[in-house]
Amino acid sequence: MTRDTWTRWPAREALAWDELTRPRRLLSWVVRAVFLGLLLWSTLFRGGVPTWGLGLAVLVILACVAAVVWYFRATLERRPWSSLASLSVLAAAGLLAHGTGFDLPAVVLWCSSAVLALERLPLAVAVSAAVATLGAFALVNDDPWPTTTAVTAGLGLSGYVLRLDAEARGNAQRLLAQERAARAAEAESAALAERARIAREIHDVLAHSLSAQLVHLEAARLLIEADAERDRIHERVVAARAMAADGLAETRQALSALRGEMTPVEEFLRDLVAADGASVAVSGERRALPAEASQAVRRVAQEALTNVRKHAPGARVSVRLEYGESEVTLDVRDSGGEPGELAASGSGYGLLGMRERAELLGGSLEAGPEEEGFVVRLRVPG
Repeated sequence: MTRDTWTRWPAREALAWDELTRPRRLLSWVVRAVFLGLLLWSTLFRGGVPTWGLGLAVLVILACVAAVVWYFRATLERRPWSSLASLSVLAAAGLLAHGTGFDLPAVVLWCSSAVLALERLPLAVAVSAAVATLGAFALVNDDPWPTTTAVTAGLGLSGYVLRLDAEARGNAQRLLAQERAARAAEAESAALAERARIAREIHDVLAHSLSAQLVHLEAARLLIEADAERDRIHERVVAARAMAADGLAETRQALSALRGEMTPVEEFLRDLVAADGASVAVSGERRALPAEASQAVRRVAQEALTNVRKHAPGARVSVRLEYGESEVTLDVRDSGGEPGELAASGSGYGLLGMRERAELLGGSLEAGPEEEGFVVRLRVPG
């Protein structure tokens, strides 16, 4: 044992009754009622005691009950002097009872004091108090010394077992509180992660849809300023309207994805590139992807095609989806071309956002020019 073991109070959780189960609480009250009944019976039903003596004995018993209540409160609040004072009242009442011939009440009071001390006081103080009270019991006990020794040792062991039980209960309650706190933190973390995922999905859908509309609307503005033909302006406005409709469809699809109702990735990619006349090739053993990986493939494909429309309008685009053993790879290539009217527009955060999305999943994203055009390659676990 360390020095701290001898001077440390039992944990507050071990001394409090708040977390006691109903059977334990009932058992505790039954034990206390038995001791109190034993005191009253051995006092009130003793022959040859005058009425005033019985009245005085009852007052002493009531004082002992008050001292026990005081002791429980003082030990719970870890007040050493108040605890010792209340325990001393019980020991003194035992001496008074023994001095007036009430040996059984004296034994009950001394043994109760020893058990209470071992259960609720710092071990160094508890052992001293137990030795004093159990020593008094051993001195007045008329049984043979082996019996007295066995009873004394049993009482001391009982008090220490109650202490160990209380400390084990306190440790269990602390672990339970820590587990509840950990679960609450985990639930909060999961909620924050889900909110971030939803925010990311909404941002990606709106960024793709609105940027595509911006391309056509800005082109329409430039055509109007250049006094272009009405048909060309009308074409851009109609394209912007179509992009708005596509954005609404994508928003609905994103909401379905958040509910776990996603169409297969291959079907999504074919629908996505249909308007651009691009080709989609799929290789490897097809399988259902995790929701995050599937959404990453969809959003990267959308952003890559938006960049092609902005920076290389009219370029040939090929999309390849490859299922590996533990990852899936998306490859979007274009044949290159002259920069479009809106090549300088945009915030430049598209590739950065795609790369962050991939890294969040433990994957990677590579984007850069090649011999003929530009390539975007995404790898994510799946």
